[in-house]
Amino acid sequence: MQPDTSRRDFLRGGSLATAALLGAAAGANGIAPPDPPEHHHEAETGDFPREHSGKGGPVGSATDRGKLVPGLRKASEPPVLVTTPDLGKLPFQLKDGVKEFHLVAKHTRREFLPGEWMDVWGYNDSMPGPTIEVTEGDKVRIILHNELPESTTLHLHGVENLNRYDGVHGVTQEPVKPGQSFVYEVTLHQNGTFFYHSHGPMQEGLGMAGLFIIHPRSAFTPAVDHDFALMIQEWAIMPQSTIPNVTSMEFNWFTLNGRSAPYITPLLVRLGSRVRLRFVNMSPIDHHPMHLHGHTFWVTGTEAGRIPESAWMPSNNVLVAVAQARDVEFIANNPGDWVLHCHMFHHMMNHMAVMVGPMAMQMRGMPAGNNGQAGMGMTQGGPALSRENGPSLGRGMGEQTSIERAVQTGKQDMPGMDHSSMGHGAMAMNAKKVPGYPADMMDMMGMYSEADLKKLNKPETRGMRRNWFAGIEALHTIVRVLPPELYDKVVTGNGEVAPGASVPGGGEGEMPGMHHHH
Repeated sequence: MQPDTSRRDFLRGGSLATAALLGAAAGANGIAPPDPPEHHHEAETGDFPREHSGKGGPVGSATDRGKLVPGLRKASEPPVLVTTPDLGKLPFQLKDGVKEFHLVAKHTRREFLPGEWMDVWGYNDSMPGPTIEVTEGDKVRIILHNELPESTTLHLHGVENLNRYDGVHGVTQEPVKPGQSFVYEVTLHQNGTFFYHSHGPMQEGLGMAGLFIIHPRSAFTPAVDHDFALMIQEWAIMPQSTIPNVTSMEFNWFTLNGRSAPYITPLLVRLGSRVRLRFVNMSPIDHHPMHLHGHTFWVTGTEAGRIPESAWMPSNNVLVAVAQARDVEFIANNPGDWVLHCHMFHHMMNHMAVMVGPMAMQMRGMPAGNNGQAGMGMTQGGPALSRENGPSLGRGMGEQTSIERAVQTGKQDMPGMDHSSMGHGAMAMNAKKVPGYPADMMDMMGMYSEADLKKLNKPETRGMRRNWFAGIEALHTIVRVLPPELYDKVVTGNGEVAPGASVPGGGEGEMPGMHHHH
């Protein structure tokens, strides 16, 4: 990469040349050339605000929306290690120059939310499996041990490897039977965000996947200070069941690294640093547009590795389709607690408790298909796969025909809901007369027990507003951009941190039963 000064000189020279060409063309056509763009000092010096939001230099420049602004880490240092919130990393032993890893395929249990334990399949008692972190040029040996009650294989997704280690049973190897092992070997010549998974589709649906991060030999420039990886998964788990229904095509649980918000550990970054986020989508059928508040990022990588700088795209929402990886980078220059979430509305709710649909039994139309709860795999009658329910789960007879379209949205009066506290004056008292009400449950707090709150309020949440957990569910997490002093306190656990300290001017946040007067 060129130094910033030469890059700026090149860009300025290119702009002048372009202006000259435009002027020549304008002269030929008798049209006055446009005024040359103004040159701002910030753009020319390469400055980009690190402590407040700002766009930086002109479009196409090195500082355009922070595109090539380096982090605080020295470029000569090795790549920063990846942080995988709520997931461990797989240790290795170095044997004759080969990094040897042991993956144990087995049934395990995962706590999606406090007290919500699910039966899944993973590796080494982890789901997703533990993160494998290696470096371009490494010789890697992965020994797969099968402790499942059925055969399995292992596929390194996106890794260019010898055919016999590709992990497709029948095509490249015999399936690894229960109690047996198989050795996979690869010399890595790639770098980027990869992942491993079983090549049995139903096993993937039960959770058998993990992150496989390959660092470049030398850190990419501009250097990043923080590097996070998140695996996105979705699940259909029937009522009173803990086992995912891998035949379903409707999903009611959504996780990042095996947890649902607000149980997901926030991402802690220092104000002014450069941050990389890596997303991997291991959902069965759904894409996920991942949106970051308060910042503009550049899409810098895919499941094939680094994208050339000329093809980077600025955005604040990146679409991660099934089996894809997307890397994004940005300067964390806007202090606060910023949500990072999938923007599919139904993916922003845990276990999809249907608040709309047949809560009031006033029929207006012909019943057809099935209701919203059944459509999400939540049955109210017999077993999910009974003769009555089996044909209809996840299927309707067309838009505007099913039962939930034929009734009003909510009950006239919901037990425990105090309309007078949910608004002001007559509007609040007449809320039940408004079509569509209640559409959301923003005002209902107290869904978590004291024991649950102890699990949610971990060290990484110190300084957040008291009721921070009320606003995030499912595919949500929080990027906490903290000024240096506050960052050090939260990371080390030393020093007092007041509630709401990380949301300037946002207050402490009220819990049920708390009444603060400001």
